[in-house]
Order: sequence, then structure tokens, then C-alpha cells
Amino acid sequence: MSVSRFLIVLISLMLPLTAHAQGFAGLGTSGDGYASVEQKTVLTFPQDHSAHPDFRIEWWYVTANLTDAAGNAYGIQWTLFRQAFAPPPQRDNWQNQQMWLGHAALTSKTQHFSAETLARGLTGQAGVSAAPFSAWIDDWHLSSTARPGFSHMAMAARGDDFAYTLDLQTKSPLVLHGVDGFSRKSELGQASHYYSQPFYEVSGEIEMNGKAVEVTGQAWLDREWSSQPLAASQTGWDWFSLHLDGGDKLMLFRLRDDAGNDYFSGTWIDDDGKPTPLGPDDIRFTPQNLRRVAGRDLPTEWLLEVPSKQLRVTTRALNEQSWMETSIPYWEGAVSVSGSHTGVGFLEMTGYVEK
Repeated sequence: MSVSRFLIVLISLMLPLTAHAQGFAGLGTSGDGYASVEQKTVLTFPQDHSAHPDFRIEWWYVTANLTDAAGNAYGIQWTLFRQAFAPPPQRDNWQNQQMWLGHAALTSKTQHFSAETLARGLTGQAGVSAAPFSAWIDDWHLSSTARPGFSHMAMAARGDDFAYTLDLQTKSPLVLHGVDGFSRKSELGQASHYYSQPFYEVSGEIEMNGKAVEVTGQAWLDREWSSQPLAASQTGWDWFSLHLDGGDKLMLFRLRDDAGNDYFSGTWIDDDGKPTPLGPDDIRFTPQNLRRVAGRDLPTEWLLEVPSKQLRVTTRALNEQSWMETSIPYWEGAVSVSGSHTGVGFLEMTGYVEK
């Protein structure tokens, strides 16, 4: 490992030390000096597919629920994070204050693999371009194969014991969350710019322990950026993206608060792509059976309710041990949906501490 790469890893490992006092992973620290998220901002494409270095943090994030010819289920994650360690103006070359972080995972019912890679600043090892769209870190990539935008994508990543190469296609429009992409995260005003493409049809190949398997399924892409996405008292989140069998999609999240004032938000997305924002009073999360995962008690089964949509469902993890052993660890995995609606999706849980 080179000295520069060692320093990047060291910095990333230090981040959790301040997490508890300043929101999960330090995301509740003040965003002074960085660009601010404004409700009046109009999202513009394809420009906003690219990086926003004057904001402190952003990500390009894909999850996929896949099956093989035998009906075996799999979950895929691909994420590229950009994190700034100092406000603008941007510095040149190795003095640049940006760090890039890639996470990838492949999960089956019995196995969970994850990998992490890091890059510094403007070295060319990682980056994002808008038109045609391409996001990359090392040999991991998420790239448009057709102009414009996100309609047809190729995605690939690999770790020590897994790899995947997938093709993602859709004709559906992008979905803006909140108010035209302004997604509130607390009653104190923390917010992000947030949009998704939840309608991908997927085909391709996964590899586990040297064995390749053809797969098909559905994928969900999220784009989000902010300079202070959490309040200082918010310790983590529980986030769902669900593909319902009737064709509708559902995004829900709960931001947990030290004082017990959890914040809820979500979006119901009709099968034609029309979004309906869901407010805190229309969302209910009830954790069910706890499982011991990585020294933590985690609710890998949930009861979710959205009364305005007559939704009352239980989600169950494909693999309860879907723990991401990364610099900032968290739980991320595929789930099944049963109850008033059926389907599949993904759950992410952050900020749960060892006990």
C-alpha cells in the first residue's frame, strides 16, 4: 500500500470517532463554508448527474434484486461516494480536498461479500462525468451506453471473492423526491438534493467463489448530495427502496434521533413514474425480530405501514448477516416484501452500535 493510500484509509477510519457527537459518520457537523441545499434550486440534467464539489458529500448508489434461472435470489450494491474535507475553493492536484470511496457487495441467501476502494482528489483514479455519464473508481464503473442520461447503463465491480457485470435499461423518467428534489431530513431544516431512477430492468452475470451465474431482475439508482444532511442529534437511519409486484415503487426512511424525535419521509412512485411525497404522519416503522449481527442487535425484519396507500407489509432480509465491513460499517441487503403488497427491495441500516 502506498503512503498516500495509507493516509486515505487512515482518515476514513478516523471518521467514526466523531460520529456519535455529530450525527452518524460526522454528517451532522456544520456545513459552514460549503454550498447549501436550497429549496428554490432547480435540478438540471444532465449537469446534476455529475459531481458537486462545493458541497461536502454526495453519492451515486445502485441496488439490484436479481434471480438466476433456478430461482435463487441475490442482492447487488454499487456505490461511489465523494467527500470533501475542507470547503471551497478547490485546490489543485494532490492538495485537492476531495476523497472518493467505493463500496460494492454481492449477497445470496447463504453468503455476503463486500469490498471497498478509495481514491484521492484529482488524480484520475476516480471521478464522474455528466455527458455521457460515467462514474468510476479504479476498474469499477457505472456508465451510460446511450445519450442522454441514465436510460441505458453498464455497471461492474469486483472484490476478492465476487464480481458482477450488469446491463441496466429503462424508458421511465427520473423521480425527484421531496419538493422537486429538495428532500428534508429533520425539523431543524437539514436537507439534501435527492432523485432516483427506480425502474431499471437488469440482465448480466455475477460471480461468487469463481462460479459465474446469469441473472435478471430490477435495480434502483439513487443520487443525493448535501453539506449537512443530518442534525447533530441524529444517530443513523433505516432506509428502504421497494419494488412492488404491481409495478409501483416505494422509498421510505427513518432518521433516528438521540431524543427519540425520529424523522420520517418517503415517496410513493406509481408504475408510470408519478411521485407522491409521503409526510411523517403517513409513515410507520415497527422493528420486528432482532438478530445478532457484527456485535449489534439489528432489526432485519420490519413492519412498514403507509395508511394513505393501504400498505401494510413485512420485509424480511434475504441474508440477515449482510454486514458491510467497510471503513464506516453498516448493514445493507436485499429484502422480500409480503402482506398487503408483495415484492422485493433493499434495506440500509446505519449507526447501530456494538453492545
